[in-house]
Amino acid sequence: MPFGLRLLSCAGLGVLIALMSASLSSLAAAQVGVPTWLEAHVGEGEGKIAPVVLERARALYQRKRSEGAVRNPCYFAMDATRPHDLGGSRLGRRFYIICEAEGSFRAISAGHGGGRDLDGVADFSNGRRCAKNFGNAMDSELTAGGAYVTGETTASFKGYYRASAGGDAVFMRAFLKFDGEGETANARERAIGGHAAVLLRGVCRRRDPESPHADQDGYVPFGKLVNYAAGRSDGCTSWSPSGAETVIATVKDDPTTLYIYPESRDIDAVARAVEAGQSPSRALYWNAACLKDIGAPRFWRKETLEPILARYRAAHPAPPPQPAPICRERILGQAGLKD
Repeated sequence: MPFGLRLLSCAGLGVLIALMSASLSSLAAAQVGVPTWLEAHVGEGEGKIAPVVLERARALYQRKRSEGAVRNPCYFAMDATRPHDLGGSRLGRRFYIICEAEGSFRAISAGHGGGRDLDGVADFSNGRRCAKNFGNAMDSELTAGGAYVTGETTASFKGYYRASAGGDAVFMRAFLKFDGEGETANARERAIGGHAAVLLRGVCRRRDPESPHADQDGYVPFGKLVNYAAGRSDGCTSWSPSGAETVIATVKDDPTTLYIYPESRDIDAVARAVEAGQSPSRALYWNAACLKDIGAPRFWRKETLEPILARYRAAHPAPPPQPAPICRERILGQAGLKD
């Protein structure tokens, strides 16, 4: 691209970001029906909720309440256009727990889908700080924005780990299932939900035939418990362990709504505006810091991406699954694990 056009493109993006910020402020002032106490939490600042995100989250919640689908006094929202990993062990607070009847607003961190890089075939991966790629395809590991209702919570045994206080502990991870509609209707099929950003790494098999979790040969998985709250997910919404406890407790036997921004229409509109250098409409919103980082977002529709993924799987078949290795002698207090 000639230098003049590159300069115009950069300048156009800067103007777009500035105008989007101005549009956001105007929309905040125009919110109708938002309680006075909640207005103080609306805006672009850290821990605040963008007007369009709140507007759509409230509309979804009110619709589902009127339909009798939810009765919970609280509802959730997430702004996946905001930065996640802020550096310096700081995480952006972009998942919102809003309880209007109680006058309560809380913002916590949440991870986005990491996507995938298919070795030159297609790259729809995301960094830890900002999400550029979104989508609703099976096996894409991407976040899909839109409407959800929380479902049941299940707990699955992942293995054992050495607790900080000494001794071995069982790792059971709770998983909150989501039901979607429209572009998120395949949430169950994609196994999309929410969970704590914690997993076991360096897993080996330790003989423990007395364990209720032992396999038919008397072995249990054993690994190192890792908190990856600053990382990315496989398309689910991941929270810190304390954040997950709060969210899951809020909807225990009492489902509620979750609205995740942006939807495909928002992504397409922002991408067109960035490409054309046009002034955004009043309702157009993207976090300015992340828009500057990513250049332009993209939504990968399942109709487009799933055939690509199918061809990639056919050309690169996964190797047959192999059992984890047998744990060796204890090293540094962890069976079969090295720091």
